[in-house]
Amino acid sequence: TEVLTSELHDDTELTVRFVSEEESAELNEQYRNKTGATNVLSFPFDAPAEVEINLLGDLIICTEVVKQQAKEQKKQELAHWAHMIVHGTLHLLGYDHQNSTEANIMETKEIQILSQLGYSDPYREIEA
Repeated sequence: TEVLTSELHDDTELTVRFVSEEESAELNEQYRNKTGATNVLSFPFDAPAEVEINLLGDLIICTEVVKQQAKEQKKQELAHWAHMIVHGTLHLLGYDHQNSTEANIMETKEIQILSQLGYSDPYREIEA
């Protein structure tokens, strides 16, 4: 999408792994000191200077958590999957949401990218 084009090379790669709740929980505890499975974990790749590769990093996505969140949030599952990929990729690019300023910047980018892909604002409240 146009929003990401300026931040990525044409040959940028990333790895996406789909994992169980058990593996997600193990990785979440090991790398974030948090208990339980989570929707997406991002692991940026920092290549040594002598290695010429445009690998952005790894996304680890827990399929059951994403499916359950989509259901609970009354979102189309495919739209939530797209959001998790975009969200994780922005983390790989250095975006974060540790405070309200960072969260606003990251969420604005997510909304722009998802809109370019044909998805609605994932932060919009769904009316019952």
